Amino acid sequence: MTLVNETTAAPIRLRDYRRPPWSVDTVELDVDLGIDTAEVTARLVLRRDAEQSQPLRLDGEGLELLAISLDGRALDANSYRHEDSVLEVDGAKDGSVLETRVRLKPAANTALEGLYLSGSRETGFLLTQCEAEGFRHITFFPDRPDVLARYTVTLRADRERFPVLLAGGNPNGAGELEHGRHWARFIDPHPKPSYLFALVAGRLKNIRRDYITADGRNVALVMWSEANVIDRCHYALDALERCMRWDEKAYGRNYDLDVFHVVATHDFNMGAMENKGLNIFNAKYLLADPDSSTDEEYRAVEAVVAHEYFHNWTGNRVTCRDWFQLSLKEGLTVFREQQFSADMNSPSLKRIEDVSLLRRAQFPEDAGPLAHPVRPAEYREINNFYTATVYEKGAELVRMLAGSLGPDGFRRGMDLYFERHDGQAATIEDFLSALGDANSVDLMPYLSWYGQAGTPRLHAHGEYDAARKEYTLTLSQHTRATPNQPEKTPLPIPVKLSLFDHSGNVLPLHTDGQTPETEKVVVVSKASQPIVFRHIDAPPVPSLLRGFSAPVLLEYGYAPAELALLLTHDPDGFNRWEAGQHLAFLAFDSLHAPTDNDACGAWCDALASLFHGRAIDDALLADLMTPPGEIEFADRQTEVDPAKIHAHRQELQRRLAAHIGIETLHARYHALNVGGDLKLDAGNQAKRQLKRRVLELLALVDADGAHALAAKQYESATGMTDRLAALGVLVRQRAPQAAKALAHFRERYADNPLALDKWFTVQAQVPGDAALASIRTLEIDPAFTLKNPNRARALFGTFASGNPSGFHRTDGEGYRLLTDRLAQLDALNPQIAARLATAFNGWQRLESVRREAARTALVALAQRGGLSRNLSEIIGNVLQH
Repeated sequence: MTLVNETTAAPIRLRDYRRPPWSVDTVELDVDLGIDTAEVTARLVLRRDAEQSQPLRLDGEGLELLAISLDGRALDANSYRHEDSVLEVDGAKDGSVLETRVRLKPAANTALEGLYLSGSRETGFLLTQCEAEGFRHITFFPDRPDVLARYTVTLRADRERFPVLLAGGNPNGAGELEHGRHWARFIDPHPKPSYLFALVAGRLKNIRRDYITADGRNVALVMWSEANVIDRCHYALDALERCMRWDEKAYGRNYDLDVFHVVATHDFNMGAMENKGLNIFNAKYLLADPDSSTDEEYRAVEAVVAHEYFHNWTGNRVTCRDWFQLSLKEGLTVFREQQFSADMNSPSLKRIEDVSLLRRAQFPEDAGPLAHPVRPAEYREINNFYTATVYEKGAELVRMLAGSLGPDGFRRGMDLYFERHDGQAATIEDFLSALGDANSVDLMPYLSWYGQAGTPRLHAHGEYDAARKEYTLTLSQHTRATPNQPEKTPLPIPVKLSLFDHSGNVLPLHTDGQTPETEKVVVVSKASQPIVFRHIDAPPVPSLLRGFSAPVLLEYGYAPAELALLLTHDPDGFNRWEAGQHLAFLAFDSLHAPTDNDACGAWCDALASLFHGRAIDDALLADLMTPPGEIEFADRQTEVDPAKIHAHRQELQRRLAAHIGIETLHARYHALNVGGDLKLDAGNQAKRQLKRRVLELLALVDADGAHALAAKQYESATGMTDRLAALGVLVRQRAPQAAKALAHFRERYADNPLALDKWFTVQAQVPGDAALASIRTLEIDPAFTLKNPNRARALFGTFASGNPSGFHRTDGEGYRLLTDRLAQLDALNPQIAARLATAFNGWQRLESVRREAARTALVALAQRGGLSRNLSEIIGNVLQH
């Protein structure tokens, strides 16, 4: 009998979902660990769906099957079939016990999926990564998220080589074995899907803290890392305690095991993984110290620690039914993480940070050939859908729901969601139903947001009737066609708005049957919808989408003076920034298509006024003085010339710097450059952020002076924030002092992988044609390797996705270099290769010379033999549309 491998033959479609014909009640794993080989014995207690009759089929990839038995009877070769990635077993019935023993090769696993070796053979350690489909690389199992089981895991290994043995759940015994070996057992009392399985084994050190939950449970919080960096885990441990307390208060969620382990590794495809009771982190998001971590990285550690912890309920206790529901855990948990970070820091600054990321990463995704809904209709390789759309846009959809329900209503809805679905695999419909039922409202219209790709465009038009003293604001929506979705339907778009008079005063909003208020939320659910405001004495200035109340593109014909008014007077910190961004867009446009409106002058005047006034938070001022990035400017153009965009953006900033004045910039820089011991409080972080921005502006109008300041700042810096800011100015400006600073940085951080990643990153950001030579030099540096995901992302990820003017050369050499490296990387780590390949998203909008060069390089890559399913899908989609 021939077994057809259906896992790769066709796309997996949401509409084809069926309950699992076979589930697993309990899993007993016995893992004998070694670097070259490991053996895994699995004992599965099976449960059959009475309404289905399919034979027992289990997933398994790269496994050497050593033994198999059913209900205590060893199976002969005629009783099962094992081909490619499927094991099919005859004779199984409800309650049967299947036992298998397989052999793995951890050290040979460069894909970092399943069980693999992190670090060198001599000093590295073993660990696992099972999301999304890594557990099938460890043992045979129905590897899908709606199969929830209780796990008992016993680990055995050589004590000297692997003194620390960890798995998910609660410790349940440990002891000695013969020949210098030992064992440890862990039991997880909570049912979980296979993607949450984890183990770690090696020479690790820890720091720990005792914690008592709000419901009185004693929990040991334990951070693990290699010995030389364990002292850099203290900040993460503090952050963990903060987010646990926050979740208890904000959502009433308590931790539910006796121990919470967190492990740092330098070899990891993702940021971190929320395995139940044993989180595994990319070291980039766990280790922090002033000498090698920036202020931004401290905030990122806090946010990612919180994100993975919050998954304990939104992802672990309530998981997703299938991978189409991925945003049910990721988008929801990103939103919870954003709430936490806003409470720990500044809500306005956090909102600016989140929307900036959305526009840099997700809006271009929505506008290109890789566009897909938050809940896609189909996929071939699920690892390719861990995207900004699923995470960041998914979080924005939750934010809309939370905004429509209010804080108390959203909490009621979340309480009901947890009550209904604890220990279950849920769907987005389940989530919307719980929120709606708890508040007696129908939220199902928001389901259309999850199924429709593309960024809606919200067009606003205002008309003032002086005789009636009425202002009519008409809001219209339209979403452009995206791949496989030519037709779009109207979505419910909550628009939070206020009106201002021309002196900057907020106006009361009088609408029919409503109590006057100064801020109002209007849900636009039709193609076009008018709102009439009464008792308006003069044409107002609308402040729309306050707090970015919906993930849309706003189209409104603001005059530069109106935007300048909002930039200087709107009390909503986010909308002040938003007005500045819109005004910067107009100013940018005026550089190559002059108009009667002096948008550039208005932008410079408004920002200079704020700069001189000093009545604004330093961090917010730094954000206000930063125009949109090159990617955001490109998104507004039908034919993209990255070199021109870079030049015009630089000119825009040069004019701002000149308008403020060289002497004024120098004076502010010296006022901010106070030195002394490094402090991590918000005020000092804000000063460093503004100092960096002032230094960047100075470099555009007083290069020699700024270079001298940057060189001195680099030499005297007490922390990485100032040191890296200075290095960035020197390198991007190609200053004479850059070589010395780079050499010093390289030597100082030779043994610090995370800091050395910054050394690669800052050089990969050199703009223009000079970038390519820098990349070619850096990739032959002894410290560079494609085998480490962080290092590959630092160099080639930065070059391709973060340096448009350097990557998009007219001669196509940037494209050819990247596609060559993608092919090499694909043979080692298909997930990372596929993610780096998304840099080609939107190549069709490049001007003709670059467009043809990109197409040629992509076609050549697609025609190479032996590409992984991960990379093939991305390249195929990019070329197809």
